[in-house]
Amino acid sequence: MPGRCAIWAACIGLLDFHSSPAHSESAPAHELAITIDDLDLNVEDAPLLDPERRNEAILEALRREKLQAAIFVCGMRVDTPRGKQHLLAWDRAGHLIGNHSYSHLNFPRVGFEKFSADVARGEAVIADLPQFRKLFRFPFLKEGATREQRDQMRAFLAARGYRQGYVTIDTSDWAIDARLRKRLNADPKADLRPYRRFYLEHVWERAAFYDRLASDVLHRPIRHTILLHHNLLNALFLPDLFALFESRGWQLIDASTAFADPVFAESPDVVPAGESIIYALAKQTGKFDGQLRYPAEDGAYEDPRMDALGL
Repeated sequence: MPGRCAIWAACIGLLDFHSSPAHSESAPAHELAITIDDLDLNVEDAPLLDPERRNEAILEALRREKLQAAIFVCGMRVDTPRGKQHLLAWDRAGHLIGNHSYSHLNFPRVGFEKFSADVARGEAVIADLPQFRKLFRFPFLKEGATREQRDQMRAFLAARGYRQGYVTIDTSDWAIDARLRKRLNADPKADLRPYRRFYLEHVWERAAFYDRLASDVLHRPIRHTILLHHNLLNALFLPDLFALFESRGWQLIDASTAFADPVFAESPDVVPAGESIIYALAKQTGKFDGQLRYPAEDGAYEDPRMDALGL
């Protein structure tokens, strides 16, 4: 039986792909795994769907595709009895559970001692879950402002048995979600279709960019991991995103399959360190400076476009 969110979306016509971004011929088959950050349980700013229904909707979208995602958990957001119940639902469904720190600190700003302690604290929240894997993802994808910072954290993570849960396709879905929630708080009956359209266009555009960059840098297909967030936007439109990628020749795969790709064993020698692993590898070559902006993704890039559309 479809989740409540899927039923609601179908009723207002959001699954009509005539309004999807235009595209040309389908690309050759590519592989894409879903990775989700944060497990957001903010109740006060959650119009339309409460935390339970948001969580159910995202899990249902993955279940319908028979997909195993990876969720990178920010410990402070689940360190309550209610939060742990939400997290257990992901564990029971077989999704990989990774560490995203406890407090979502920006590592370059707080330094090694404070940040490494926060990583260990985050691990303590999730370490006893059967699906916990020693994959770590830096908050904001910021791995260090200097070589000393970067190498100190890399050594710390390696000593604790961690691999990095790199992103290959970075997005700013969080910025679109913030606009969507703001609109719904002001007008609960607002038309959601423009937000859906912008979301799909944005994610597809970024996927196409990072896929081309990967091909130019590595000269081979890779198994991609996309960065999405546990938010209202994805609770509403994740099934649409899956349908979009599949309609364009991409194959959705399990996160464990993607993380077996050799690209995730790389340690790019760049500073500042972080962003997408593809971005970092491109930066390391020194050949793609004209294509790389910093930060790689940010709401500042999408806000003017959303302003122009009245979103």
